[in-house]
Amino acid sequence: MSIFLLFQTDSWKSRASRVLFGVFDSRAKALDYAKYNDLYWHNSQVVVVEVKLNEFGEV
Repeated sequence: MSIFLLFQTDSWKSRASRVLFGVFDSRAKALDYAKYNDLYWHNSQVVVVEVKLNEFGEV
């Protein structure tokens, strides 16, 4: 199972500048939310990160 985290960040996409805007069950929903709420600007970027849940493995 995967969830998708929606972040708005600066144009360099540094982790220090990320602002969490939501957790979604699909990438399409996250991008639709970003478009609807005008998260795309000339000096900012939108990053969607996929996180896998309930996966265990050996390190």
